[in-house]
Amino acid sequence: DKHLRAQSKRKPAKKTKKAVVFFEVEILDAKTKDKLCFLDKVEPNATIGEIKSMFHKSHPQWYPARQSIRLDPKGKSLKDEDVLQHLPVGTTATFYFRDLGAQISWVTVFLTEYTGPLVIYLLFYFRVPFIYPPKYDFTTSKHWVVHLACMCHSFHYVKRLLETLFVHRFSHGTMPLRNIFKNCTYYWGFAAWMAYYINHPLYTPPIYGEQQIRIALIIFLFCQIGNFSIHIALRNLRPPGSKTRKIPYPTKNPFTWIFLLVSCPNYTYELGSWLGFTLMTQCLPVAFFTLVGFIQMTVWAKGKHRSYLKEFRDYPPLRSPILPFIL
Repeated sequence: DKHLRAQSKRKPAKKTKKAVVFFEVEILDAKTKDKLCFLDKVEPNATIGEIKSMFHKSHPQWYPARQSIRLDPKGKSLKDEDVLQHLPVGTTATFYFRDLGAQISWVTVFLTEYTGPLVIYLLFYFRVPFIYPPKYDFTTSKHWVVHLACMCHSFHYVKRLLETLFVHRFSHGTMPLRNIFKNCTYYWGFAAWMAYYINHPLYTPPIYGEQQIRIALIIFLFCQIGNFSIHIALRNLRPPGSKTRKIPYPTKNPFTWIFLLVSCPNYTYELGSWLGFTLMTQCLPVAFFTLVGFIQMTVWAKGKHRSYLKEFRDYPPLRSPILPFIL
């Protein structure tokens, strides 16, 4: 009995804590292979985003958004949320750095891209001086389709601006600053080209008159509502501050049912809007803008469709990138 009581009074043996194995991280220049930074005693659960912040302390000119950290000099950039111990590296990890150049926020990019066409189109609509002959300064068109086209064009870009501020959630916070000049040239240039001909004093309405204009207006408004519905559905798919990706599915909103057949219906509706605007104005520059936009959106849609198929094994097989059963 005494022996049993003595054993019961003994304190339980303390569990030995496992020693934390720290990582050593060296960062080399992807082009020259020169060593740029050596980080000692890095926690195994450190993320690439945290490593970027450590690297930034020794190289202040390269803030985290400007850094591309890779496992291979010519490989893909690692994601900020990737965890060090889950990567195919040893306790002495070697990464390669590339400078992405000066960065700018996506919100700023979109606000700049979309404000330009809105303002530029209105300058042509109001026929400010130095655009058309002086006798037409601040005059208005006699064709009601010209005024309708201005309202539709303005509505489209006001919608885009409001979506940028209140709807869209961006998985990447920034983009290279140099891209804004290319994007603005595209949007602003096409807006000026279209607006010049639609608001020209010699502009003539569509061949089939009011019937053609009304059908075009219905197509335009239908697709604008559809595009907005898809943006709302995609926004609700991602919680605030999260970068998690999920398969988008149709909701109770009928405009989202196109998800059954298309991976990127926002582009499908966008194309429909500009087809409607082309039919409404019967203007060649608008048709060319629609064609160029369709080509670019097809490239984006195919890329996103491929990433869905790669990431989700149970991705619906019937879906096409942008046009049901076609493309």
